[in-house]
Parts: sequence; structure tokens; C-alpha cells
Amino acid sequence: MDERFAKYKPKKFLGQNFLTDVNIAKKIVSAFELNQDDVILEIGPGYGSLSKHITGKSGKYYAVEIDSGCIKSLKETLGNQIEIFEKDFLGFDFEEDLKPFTKKIKIAGNIPYHITTAILFKLFENGEKLDFAVLMMQKEVAQRLIAKPNTKEYGILSVQTSYYTIPEMLFTVSPGAFFPKPRVNSAVVKFKFVKRVPFENEALFKLVVRESFGKRRKTLRNSLKKLFEKYNIEQEKIELDLSRRPESLSPEEFIFLCNEILKQGVVIV
Repeated sequence: MDERFAKYKPKKFLGQNFLTDVNIAKKIVSAFELNQDDVILEIGPGYGSLSKHITGKSGKYYAVEIDSGCIKSLKETLGNQIEIFEKDFLGFDFEEDLKPFTKKIKIAGNIPYHITTAILFKLFENGEKLDFAVLMMQKEVAQRLIAKPNTKEYGILSVQTSYYTIPEMLFTVSPGAFFPKPRVNSAVVKFKFVKRVPFENEALFKLVVRESFGKRRKTLRNSLKKLFEKYNIEQEKIELDLSRRPESLSPEEFIFLCNEILKQGVVIV
């Protein structure tokens, strides 16, 4: 093993690939445009590849880390400049762990690729508390998140991401920037948390999007047939062309479809 990485002890079951390229780390942190009023929460800081460039530049710096070895190293190098929550991020409670809220939070993270979707959905659910997130992830997933209608990458993740955020792919990162080297290329994506089209029944929205793309090669009329039957929804009253395929609908059109369904008194909780 390269002696430069002797301190790194990646755990495969945690999906750890530590960022070792200093220039990439600085490039990621620069996307935050940090100031002394910022509240930063980093997901899985590891041995501090980003942390060393964040400390001292924000008002409050939190991190969520489950690896005890990483936590020990961070405390030794950063001391009280960082407050660490020793837990799995999926078990992190924004309401309880970061009480009281004084301003919206900026999220950082080189996140485990095998739970990227779960992490994103957790962030989406807490979007009203967040300003934006800058996350490293598998490039293939990033392309799905920023995909536009009528492309092969466009799907459930694309629609939900565009509903909760304005996503932007900042740059790509090669495997050589990590230890150990992942087998895939990575990308850094920035998510600005803002609902561009307000919608009251998010449960219905999620259900309609999921059911629509469950059979993406079929028309909406066919893919949503069971949902229509279950809730006694009259298709002819929906003012949207149901002969279209789901990949042709923008997030705003999915919301319009949901509003048409709500007009028929459907309640989804």
C-alpha cells in the first residue's frame, strides 16, 4: 500500500472511499462560498479531507460520522472546531440533534454510493431546514438526478430531485482521487433546496411518480390503471393527455396531474 495512505483504514461494509486529492477537496469547499454566519453539516467526514478546509470559515460546523476511528482522528486534529454526532446519518434527527434552528443548514458530503438514494430522500424530507447541499456521488446517479424529460436517464429520481431542489452537476472526479479507488467515476452535485411549484399532498405526488415509472414504457393510462381503480378516479375528468409516457412529463406536469386527481376528492396519507 502507498505509504501516503497508511492512516486510512477503509471499511468496505460502510462503503468508504476516502478523498485524497487536496485540489478536489478545495474545489468542493469553494462551492459553499463560506462565511462566518454559515451552519455546515457534513455527512461522513472520514479522516477530514474536506474538514480541514471548512474549519474556521463557518459559524458552526457539525458532522455525522459512524466510524469510531475516523471520529478519534477528527477530534485529535480539529478539536472543538467541529461537533461530531456519532451515528448513522440515516438515523440522524434534524429536529432533535440540531435544536434550536437559527438559520438554514448547508450540507457537505462524500456520501457512500450504496445508500445515495436513501440519503437524498432524507435530505428532501428535511428540505425546509436546508439551504443547499454539495455532495460527491457516483457519476451515473448524478446524471439521473439532473436528467431532463425525454431522456433515458429521466425517472423517479429526476422528478423528485427537481421537485425539492434545483440540481446542478459541478464537475466530475476520476477514481484516482480516492483511496481505495472506486470502480466508477464520481461527480459533485449541488442541490439548492427550493420548491419551485408548491404542492400540498406530497404523499400523492410520490405515489403517482412511482407508479408512473414502474412501467415507464407504457402510457400513463396503463401504468396508473390500478391506482385509478383503487381510488375510483375517473380518467375522463383528468385534463392531461394520458396517452403520453411518463418520461415525457416535466415535474410541473406531474404536479398538475396530481392536482387533477385531488379535484376528485382523493385522499392519500
